Amino acid sequence: MFTGIIQGLGTLFEKRPSGGGMIFGLEAGFDLTDPEEGESIAVNGACLTARNIKGNRFYVDVSPESLARTGLGRLQTGARVNLERALRLCDRLGGHLVSGHVDAQGQLRQRRPAGDFTLFTFSLEPGLTRYVIEKGSITINGVSLTVNSCDRDRFSVSIIPHTLAVTTLGALREGDWVNIEVDMIGKYVEKLLAEQSAGGGNQSRINPAFLAEHGFLK
Repeated sequence: MFTGIIQGLGTLFEKRPSGGGMIFGLEAGFDLTDPEEGESIAVNGACLTARNIKGNRFYVDVSPESLARTGLGRLQTGARVNLERALRLCDRLGGHLVSGHVDAQGQLRQRRPAGDFTLFTFSLEPGLTRYVIEKGSITINGVSLTVNSCDRDRFSVSIIPHTLAVTTLGALREGDWVNIEVDMIGKYVEKLLAEQSAGGGNQSRINPAFLAEHGFLK
């Protein structure tokens, strides 16, 4: 589990095929204090398992599923990536609950200045936009962001200068693809409501009327 608060940038120094997937060699641009063999590290928002950790360098295995769901396969050696180590129970939850399981890729459709901020508009497949709500949370390349607006096939986020400076988002250009993870809470709510509507399980007080009353539905 992660929070979407990037700890630092890393560099892809090695990339090679392996068993239908790939092996990446990564170097963190910050100290990996108390590294543990087999710990989870989010790389551009994708949860991967670190091994052969030596200093700030480590290797990860990228499965065929991860290559299909994310843009990791398009990375070239020398590319910079966003890194976040797994959340500890004693850590601050500065962003939101992020699983590191990327749902899909989205494309940057527009980037424009908005005062001291930068407004990004991304495309998103229609099947996922039902989980995106105005002022809700979304993860882009591992970065926890707040949704400004959304419609049937796209959404926008306003990004502060600090985030642009310390993550790879600052280097994004129109047409670039990113890894997107929608808020997992929406998925659980949808599943609970679907099971209730089908008559399965115990009856719950959580229903569309309850959600609308408490501001979760418009």
